[in-house]
Amino acid sequence: MKRFHVHVSVPALDDAIRFYSALFAAEPTVRKDDYAKWMLDDPRVNFAISQRGAEPGLNHLGIQVETDAELREMRQRLEAGDSGYTEETGALCCYARSDKYWANDPVGIAWETYHTLDTIPMFNGPNDAGACCVPGVATAVASAPKPAASCCGASSAAQSSCC
Repeated sequence: MKRFHVHVSVPALDDAIRFYSALFAAEPTVRKDDYAKWMLDDPRVNFAISQRGAEPGLNHLGIQVETDAELREMRQRLEAGDSGYTEETGALCCYARSDKYWANDPVGIAWETYHTLDTIPMFNGPNDAGACCVPGVATAVASAPKPAASCCGASSAAQSSCC
């Protein structure tokens, strides 16, 4: 079974943990000095936040799978999408060792499809220089064009008609 994955970069981890713990009515299942993760079943999502110097906001989206067969299926879907992808075998990231594929959607949002194999005691591998887990093919969100202000930032009257 697959699980939706969302990773958000935050400027203040403790504040974000308080907010998301209240929102999800659950404490993080993983908590580190620079990272927290909730493995929720309702909704079925792997929601992660990190404070590692990235621009605050959406870092990447993904689909976490439970088997090698599901990961092969996801690779086939990426191939069918004909937009290219990057393969990482045994990647060390977010306190885990995983096999994964990265791709960018048409607006530049990084998508990670992955199968977690084990946990590791650090955010990245031992040769990490503080880099983000998102590889070059998926440098997405921070460099993606920002949309013009929408009605959702406007008055509550305008919001009710569009959001």
